[in-house]
This record gives sequence, structure tokens and C-alpha cells, in this order.
Amino acid sequence: MRVASPPVSDGGVVARARRLADEVLFPAALATDAADVVPACVLDELAAAGFYGLTAPRACGGIEADPATAYAAIEALAGGCLTTTFVWIQHLGGAKAACAATGAARAWGPMLATGERRAGVAFAHLRRPGPPAVVAEPTADGGWVLRGSAPWVTGWGRIDVVHTAAVWGDDVVWSLVDATAGPTVAVERLPLAAVDASATVVLHLRDHAVPPERVTVVEPLRDWLARDALGLRTNGSLALGLTGRACALLGPSLLDDDLVAARRALDASGPATVAQARAAASVLAVRATGALVASGGGRSIVRDQHAQRLAREALFLLVQGQTPAIKAAQVALLAGATGPTHPGGVTPDP
Repeated sequence: MRVASPPVSDGGVVARARRLADEVLFPAALATDAADVVPACVLDELAAAGFYGLTAPRACGGIEADPATAYAAIEALAGGCLTTTFVWIQHLGGAKAACAATGAARAWGPMLATGERRAGVAFAHLRRPGPPAVVAEPTADGGWVLRGSAPWVTGWGRIDVVHTAAVWGDDVVWSLVDATAGPTVAVERLPLAAVDASATVVLHLRDHAVPPERVTVVEPLRDWLARDALGLRTNGSLALGLTGRACALLGPSLLDDDLVAARRALDASGPATVAQARAAASVLAVRATGALVASGGGRSIVRDQHAQRLAREALFLLVQGQTPAIKAAQVALLAGATGPTHPGGVTPDP
């Protein structure tokens, strides 16, 4: 049963996230990792704690957390269970967009901000070069027809709608597409080596009609690309959370200082440096989880051990939310590119 949360103040948000991570998400993480799809009851705990409205405005029933609070909460939750956090984090953009809509789609805002209804997202294809993967065509009634395939949609079976991006000329049409298979909607499950219980699919849209009341916004593609570049910091919190959990299990080490340095680098990053900071955080997660595996010996790769789960999830984060700049920086760091590093091990931009 879904539990919708009442509006909550932003005081104690991070502390609440840490408690939820330690008392609910982490104890269930191995079972979640082995499940076909993340258990609904775990996601309900996030809704009951108000986190489905983490970045949604208070007017819609959200927390309206500032960026620093949101980053810290995401980091804490990711340290509890990356799979659960990965499914949940997809929801935030759709909830915020529905609350900001000027048309009828705004009615979805309160339902999404409280977690009464839950959203996934389909926009990774916008970052890819070449012809648009999903296109939109206007209809006479003010709606749209969507065609194409979105290669990465997370949470199938646990979401109600997919906040979907489709290209129309130089613009992007954002709409709430029902997360239900049918004559115009088909999905193809992706078998993942890590975070498989996220139920990530390829979404195929075949002349799928979207009524005008499901459109959140139509905006220039260039505006979205600029905003996306500024928002790359968010996913860095996933890597920090994974590293933090590995460090806690490993015990005191130099990795603790590296974690602090990686967090500072992300917080201080801007458009010109965020790719390098993101790459360094992801590579640090690989190092920390690798150290945890090595410290535990043979038992670390038994499926009932957190070490192997965390190490697989660290590899997943090397490709999640990746841009060409992040990919190049990660490859350079992992390949042992030479150059000066600061004490935290992060190679600065030349």
C-alpha cells in the first residue's frame, strides 16, 4: 500500500535520510539486489518520509530542499541501497516539472510530490549524437504523437508515468506517458550486471498519442542541454554514498580523506570542471569498493556479502549518467594518466 506523505519542513532532512539508509535500506540491500524488482514496500518507506518530494515545491506538498541538502540526502540514501535510490531519484525531475507546469499537467504535481503517484524518466537519448531517438509530431487537438525508442527507463513496474522527452525540430516536448504496455507502448527489459532490480527497460513508442493535458513543457533543446550540464553534480552523490558505505565497512583508511576531497571537488565544481569531479568520484567508488573486496578475501565475492554488491554497483556508476567528457575523464583516471594530483587523488583539469 502506498503511503503519501504530508508536507514536511526541511529541517532534519539529511538526518532522516541517514536513519532511513541505516535502518531500512542497508539491511534490505542484499535482498533488494537479488529481487526481480525493488520491493514496493521499500519505496513506500521513502514516500512516507517525504523524499518523493525532495526537490518539489512546498506549494505542491514537497520539501523544496536546497541543492546542498538534496545532494547530502541523495548521498546518504545511496549509501543505504543504490538500487532503491536509483529508482527513486528518477522520479524527482518529473515531480518538479509537473509542479512547474502552467497547463493541466500541473494537476499531477501534488500526486507526484507526495509519492501518491510515481514517475520514471526518459531523456538519456537527448545526450546522444545523431538523429533523435524519440521524436514528437503535433496533432490538431494540441496534443502530440511520439515515435521512437528511449534506451534507458528505470523502475518499470514501480512507476505510474514516464516523464518523456521527444524532439520536435529544435525543441523538446516533455510529457507524462503512462507506464503501461499496450498497442503503442512496448518495453524490453535490460539484464544488468548490477542494480538489476531497478527494472530498467528500453521504451518503444509506436505512434503513441499524448493529450495536451499530459504535456509539462515545450522548451528549446539548447536550454535543456545547458541545464543538464549544470545538473551533473547530482549523480555524483550516488558515487559518494557508495564510497561512504564502503569506507564505513572497511574501517579507517586514507580513503576517508579521499572521500572528503571528492565531495569538496564536486561541491566546488562548475560547468568547466564538473565532468572531472564526477569522474573522480566514480573512480574513487571503484577504489573503495575494490579495497573492501580485497580486505575480505574469498568471502567477499559470495552473494550474501555487501562487498561484492558494492563493487558491482561501483562499476555501474562508471556508466550511469555519463557524458562524453565524463567518460574520457574516467578512462584517463582508470588508465593511470600521469599528472599532478591533489592529496585526495583527484587530477585537476589542465
